[in-house]
Amino acid sequence: MTTDFLPLPADGAPALPTPRSKGPRQGSLGLCLLMVLVAAWLAAWVQTDGGAVQVTGLRLPMHGGQWLAADLFRPRTATKDNPAPLVVVVPGFQRSKEALQNVAIELARRGIVAIVIDPYAQGNSSASLSPRAATDEGYGLFGIVDHIAKAGVLDYVDTARIGATGHSAGGNAVLLAASHFGKRARREGGDSLLHSVFVSGYLLCFTDKNLKDVRSNVGMSYARHDEGAYRNENGDGDMTRAPEALRFVNSAKGGSAAPVAAVELDHWYGDAAARGLRIVHNEPLLHPLQPYSSEATANQIAFFQRVFGLESTRPPADQTWWWKEWATLLCLIAALLGVVPFASYLLTNVRTFQPLVHAVPPPAPANARGPVFWLLLTAGAAIAAVTYIPLTELSQLWFPAATNREQTWFFPQRMNNGVMLWALCNGLVSFALFWLGRRLTGRRERLVATRTTIGLLGRAAALSLCVFTAFYGLLFLVYWLFHVDFRFTFLGARTFDASLLPLLAMYAPAFLPFFLGNSLRANCAMRFDGEPEWRSVLRAMAANALGLLLILVVQYVHFAAVGRVYWTDGWLYVNLLFGVVPIMFVLPWFHRRFFLLTGRIHVGPIVMCPLFIMMLVANTVCYLPF
Repeated sequence: MTTDFLPLPADGAPALPTPRSKGPRQGSLGLCLLMVLVAAWLAAWVQTDGGAVQVTGLRLPMHGGQWLAADLFRPRTATKDNPAPLVVVVPGFQRSKEALQNVAIELARRGIVAIVIDPYAQGNSSASLSPRAATDEGYGLFGIVDHIAKAGVLDYVDTARIGATGHSAGGNAVLLAASHFGKRARREGGDSLLHSVFVSGYLLCFTDKNLKDVRSNVGMSYARHDEGAYRNENGDGDMTRAPEALRFVNSAKGGSAAPVAAVELDHWYGDAAARGLRIVHNEPLLHPLQPYSSEATANQIAFFQRVFGLESTRPPADQTWWWKEWATLLCLIAALLGVVPFASYLLTNVRTFQPLVHAVPPPAPANARGPVFWLLLTAGAAIAAVTYIPLTELSQLWFPAATNREQTWFFPQRMNNGVMLWALCNGLVSFALFWLGRRLTGRRERLVATRTTIGLLGRAAALSLCVFTAFYGLLFLVYWLFHVDFRFTFLGARTFDASLLPLLAMYAPAFLPFFLGNSLRANCAMRFDGEPEWRSVLRAMAANALGLLLILVVQYVHFAAVGRVYWTDGWLYVNLLFGVVPIMFVLPWFHRRFFLLTGRIHVGPIVMCPLFIMMLVANTVCYLPF
């Protein structure tokens, strides 16, 4: 038996229940479903360029029992009699193939076959046999280029014009692949299997050791405001005098032999026919936003058009991929909004779930919104902010296998381990602050322990299973029909392999206290008599996201002021917050909706925790031993 928190008057008399909020009309569920299907169709239409491009999912066997998941974008103009060039797109750390499909979409619209892969240990690809998968295997790029160039399985591909592009760690993989195949070409004679490559968002690989073996045309793009620029030799993101960019430009072949002392941005160096072409771009962007810039995408398009002799195709600025992003964002919003009317229907019409419905307890008195309330709200945000980086660092000590990129069954998700510790800690803090607030204010109404039996918890878990199955069942159906998921850039819900279900059982219990604590504060500490519902919910949403948002503010205000991020070693964990903060912001809204449906604080967390945690689990690196 467990308990729930409900306020009772000081005299102990039962609280007079306010009328339970009517559930959403079932027509809203139908509208959500319609929006998902229409938006998914629109996204697929953009993705296939109105049917001119065939998009196919692949699962490619690699050496040692490894495999790669990939999406193939084949322009229908590419045939055996009219073979087209090919570009392999390699996402970076923490990114799946869906997050970089914009590049594949635009290349395919210009007659270039594109394959975008899930890097090893990410998405639906297997873990790697090497803890240095980007360096040793190009995240799978080495194997896929060999497979296509030597096996001849794609007869509509011109194997003399194979290219690759990648961002961040994917960019590192791409340049190291160019070096790898260049070494082989020098050793065996002939040309490198990689005709041309484009490296985005990564400079550490531009060393003399790597560049001397490259036998490919190479384009380079680096965000002027890249948060990781402190690691560069000059400590900044200015490419005009960066030693890495100078070495890169001076490695050009077939052009002027005179070395340059300053890089001219957006200028072509060397000769494409000699596979010695070089160009440097330096867009005024942040690292995580660079792949989603129309300018940066145009630079990649222009590079491959030039090296493959396709300048007569659509101009680089003619881009449609943003329409797909907006459409799949609408899918995500509609699918999440549909959770509430679907759950309402089950609670109203399925006998098993009807015992979960109770009267909604009255809100706290208006005078409870005093100085103590605001002090504790601020304290909660401050604790959330100051504990995030230390707990992510602690996770690296507690989970060494995942930290070292080793295959493990014990909490194998390196980045989520840090977020999990933070969530567990701050969930307990939420309970402590709620208790402290009552002590400091001397509120006399007691919190009665309302019986929530094991049977009722089981019903709530069954409701959660139904909602989870319906949400992800709809996602799988949409993916099967249209080959798109629910996302906006790198934030979203993607299809998952069944092997991730045990990880959901592993991670969700550690996150559940945070969900419960958030629901307790949103529905019992931040709901006041006489206050408009929208204001109460908006305050709860802002309070829940404020702590992590403060980290982003500190990081980028410091970056703007001094040109160096505040957290350097933990900058990837800070970048992770671009995907976490939106979830933190919307979470209280769902907790409030389920509270109004059931009159209990625990139903919303039990329903929403598995759904949101699967979104985290399916979108991160995972070192499972398979």
